[in-house]
Amino acid sequence: MTLQEKIALAGTRLRQALERFGPGTAVGWTGGKDSTVVLALWRAVLREAGVAAPVRALNLDTGCKFPEVLAFRDQLARDWGVDVVVVRPGVDLARYPLAADPVRCCGDLKIAPLNAAVSRLKIPALLTGVRADENPDRAGRPWLEDHGDHVRILPILEWTELDVWTFLVRESIPWCTLYDHGYRSLGCIPCTSRSGRGERSGRDAAKEERMGQLRSLGYF
Repeated sequence: MTLQEKIALAGTRLRQALERFGPGTAVGWTGGKDSTVVLALWRAVLREAGVAAPVRALNLDTGCKFPEVLAFRDQLARDWGVDVVVVRPGVDLARYPLAADPVRCCGDLKIAPLNAAVSRLKIPALLTGVRADENPDRAGRPWLEDHGDHVRILPILEWTELDVWTFLVRESIPWCTLYDHGYRSLGCIPCTSRSGRGERSGRDAAKEERMGQLRSLGYF
């Protein structure tokens, strides 16, 4: 499948999402390259459909994100007029054992507050930047997943890292400056370093090995 075909497929999925779930659908926007692509695609679909409401996005701020990611989020939200709801965990980070247990840490700081926000805001569908080639657990996933009170939509599931960068450059879409300094995948500071050979080689290895367990809890 060519990139143009993947773009067309993503557009078809997003138009179906708009028709089925309406403009109340939100982008799970991390500030990373993949979800920024989804944000751009969803923004284009809403414009094409004549939707006047701003793009809706959920952003998870665990309290240990890179300041560059937060600065990028705030700047692009202003430039694009994105309605961003920033979700924060209800834990005391000064006392919390960050990254000691990756599953517990992601559960408390990411999954629980995100799921609570989706329920509280009555978001019918959440668009994510999940790509099948990032982790073995992500291969073979459907592009639409039922999560009980909402669905998760994976419009760029078949895209590669090269596809993402080609699209960003071609469409003149901004990205976080950390990507210009050796990072290929962005997470929380304790679990992220500059990448080696693989795209997610800079992410915590113990967490990557337990992606299936995290996914079952609602991680994306």
